[in-house]
Amino acid sequence: MPAIATSSSRDASGARPPRTPAIDTIRLVETPEGCQLTLRIAGPLARARAWLVDLAIRMFLYMAGASALSTFGSMGTGLILILVFLLEWAYPVVFEIWRDGQTPGKRMCHLAVVHADGTPVGTSAAIVRNIVRAVDFLPVGYVVGLITMLCAGSGRRLGDLAAGTVVVHTDGARVLTPRTWTDGAADHLPLPLSAAERRAVVDFATRLPRLSPARAEELARTATPLVDGVGEGEAAARLVRLANTIAGRATDT
Repeated sequence: MPAIATSSSRDASGARPPRTPAIDTIRLVETPEGCQLTLRIAGPLARARAWLVDLAIRMFLYMAGASALSTFGSMGTGLILILVFLLEWAYPVVFEIWRDGQTPGKRMCHLAVVHADGTPVGTSAAIVRNIVRAVDFLPVGYVVGLITMLCAGSGRRLGDLAAGTVVVHTDGARVLTPRTWTDGAADHLPLPLSAAERRAVVDFATRLPRLSPARAEELARTATPLVDGVGEGEAAARLVRLANTIAGRATDT
């Protein structure tokens, strides 16, 4: 999740703090886990820069490929058409799926595609947003897309609206990738736990892929008896090891 800051959406008394109005392109997204994600939406100019970089890369690949394939006669012409198709449609989809929502142009300009709720972009969303790009391009030069971005007020073209995505600034920050709860080391339970408490520990480990590291650590610290004496930043890992024990998923004890 690029350029995202997290914070609890409730104060110590359990009350929900008042919402502050959005400033410039800052958007706050509240997650089911009770934290807020701060997304800085990319505007038309920033996205145009990234698009131009990708266009230059695609044109270079096209010219290099066409030069090499033109020597194969009619078969080469067919291969050039396939190359054009791949560069125009597969290029953005493949990079957005496998490179954390970033084509080379977006990565160079510190942008990334994410779901509107701040989670990493998925396969279906990447495909949809790029298919609808054909409509955004109409009548020429992304006029429809530009008008939609200006009218929507969230920097989203038609493809983004259809796919439920946004393009955000990463500001050179580390891009967070989804984490998964996998089999691993285990710790012995420091005290007996009720069935509900065991379920809560396992639920935490199951929800871990949807939590930012900061939020995961914050939630893990509430399980005071289980994380006493654990170092800073290690509470979440401690609960996962206990979950491995409870669920019988440990690979070594």
